[in-house]
Amino acid sequence: MARAPAFVCSACGASFGKWSGRCDACGAWNSIVEEEPLSAGPAAKSLGAARGRRLALSDLATEEAPPPRTLCGIAEFDRVLGGGLVPASAILVSGDPGIGKSTLLLQAAASFARKGLKTLYISGEEASAQVRLRAQRLGLADAPVRLGAETNLRDILTTLEAERPDLVVIDSIQTMWADHVESAPGSVSQVRAAAHELVSFAKRRGVSVVLVGHVTKEGQIAGPRVVEHMVDAVLYFEGERGHQFRLLRAVKNRFGPADEIGVFEMTGAGLSEVANPSALFLSGRESPASGSAVFAGLEGTRTVLVEFQALVAPSPLAQPRRSVLGWDGGRLAMILAVLEARVGIPFAGLDVYLNVAGGLKVTEPAADLAVAAALLSAREDAALPSDTVLFGEISLSGALRPVAQAENRLKEARKLGFKTAIAPKGTKAGAAQGMSLRTMPDLVAFVGEMFGAG
Repeated sequence: MARAPAFVCSACGASFGKWSGRCDACGAWNSIVEEEPLSAGPAAKSLGAARGRRLALSDLATEEAPPPRTLCGIAEFDRVLGGGLVPASAILVSGDPGIGKSTLLLQAAASFARKGLKTLYISGEEASAQVRLRAQRLGLADAPVRLGAETNLRDILTTLEAERPDLVVIDSIQTMWADHVESAPGSVSQVRAAAHELVSFAKRRGVSVVLVGHVTKEGQIAGPRVVEHMVDAVLYFEGERGHQFRLLRAVKNRFGPADEIGVFEMTGAGLSEVANPSALFLSGRESPASGSAVFAGLEGTRTVLVEFQALVAPSPLAQPRRSVLGWDGGRLAMILAVLEARVGIPFAGLDVYLNVAGGLKVTEPAADLAVAAALLSAREDAALPSDTVLFGEISLSGALRPVAQAENRLKEARKLGFKTAIAPKGTKAGAAQGMSLRTMPDLVAFVGEMFGAG
């Protein structure tokens, strides 16, 4: 007798007997999809009938050698991986369509192959001829990468068992089709089954597997969230179509720091790494301009200087516009409220536009002071000194709170020629080392000293 179809949440993997608009387990809306249940086989029976082997246990004080790593030679890619590729690791790389995922991984695969790793590139979206044309355009036609075009998971695993490679790139996991799962390719059950088989193969055979994943219109990886838990590292390749910069960001990494970023520039010859992203993001700031403030931020272990740009103009609308790119819109609303309630500077009747130059997305609360400075500079039409860098978190009381790793922020600013830093009170003066450090206790003192108000 055929079983009734099950309904599974693509966000958390919870199963339900019928469809509903909202998942009761995680609260996500429109995430429940229908999938055919797997047939009940020997694996579905109780495990209590057969005895397994006893596990070898160890204590927490046991010391193990760190895993060996292989550097591919692309420094920004190695940085995001945590210092190179670890054997038997599973890596998920996602990004918007056309952002450059296949280009980046083809370049990385060629670099690893030239380092001596036996590398296979399996494409489920393009024909072999299309991948070869891209390789020729990138100057990689002579790289010893073995190429295949297939979507049948069983055939791919059979090939991998025979070839015994060191590294496999699967482009993409949504195109893989497992013939033992009764659903269409790209469905929740197909993606979960294909990812499980490939990750299991990686751990069993000591092969590093890189999976390319599509993203939904909300910017999340398509398929069940359980896939992100299966792999060792999740990397997002992001960037704006109108900018040539691309960021590879680690949001999960079992072998290195999370939130690490690698910066690339899209050129006619492919992706080239950017060794000094701060200088790139600050290019074009020759003369001071109102509404501009430079923030010294942290991205993983890297310090990056970026420019916040603000524009404040009278609004013809009853409800003024609040537009923000590259930062959190809710936090912008909070800073505007603090400026009005604690400092007495209103923004009612004014349109406010905020942008992070270069297409970078900033999530640090330490950017609060730089944002407030850019907004006040735009409102008063008074430019900040071009050699000044700012950082600090603003509380709801208007106080400025110290932030972590102030020394690294100041070191990067000094390297790029900045002479003055404005930071919260409590920042150690010794961290400046040659820079003029001006500390402020609260937003009122900052506005009074920089703009003559408060």
